[in-house]
Amino acid sequence: MIIEAERSCLLLVDFQGRLAPAIAEAEQSVAAARRLALAARLLGVPVIASEQNPQGLGPTIDALRDLPELVVAKTSFDASRELELQEALDEERDTVLVAGWEAHVCVLQTAFGLKRNGFAPIVVADAVGSRQPANRAAALERLARHGIEIVTSEMVIFEWLQDCEHPRFREVLALIK
Repeated sequence: MIIEAERSCLLLVDFQGRLAPAIAEAEQSVAAARRLALAARLLGVPVIASEQNPQGLGPTIDALRDLPELVVAKTSFDASRELELQEALDEERDTVLVAGWEAHVCVLQTAFGLKRNGFAPIVVADAVGSRQPANRAAALERLARHGIEIVTSEMVIFEWLQDCEHPRFREVLALIK
């Protein structure tokens, strides 16, 4: 299945400041998520973020804070349970690219929830993290076993572009280099 920009939405799950110091390789996952979100904005792909208990864990980190069009506060580990997110998701954009923190908790449960609700979640491996690398690895393995595609941010970006003749190709390519 090719990932098409016009059928996609990007969901940034719980990239929050108080989690950052505890996430293994946090900077790399943030860089990949930022690159993906910037490309999404250039290509007309909606960007939504969730924040787990923002009163306790704080807001989305500075590097990503201004990129989503909508930020959904949540208490459920599965962001798809939140009415505000359900209302924001568009059936025309049934492919939901999922990036975020605590791959084995909120990313995993959100991806499963999206699938249960008829969407096609795709988890972006280089844009997810957990406190322990083993938890991240186990989450990606489990997601794949349950039919959820695992990709990288560059795979997504080039599939969104489809062609080097795309009018925004050079701008998007600059995000990768």
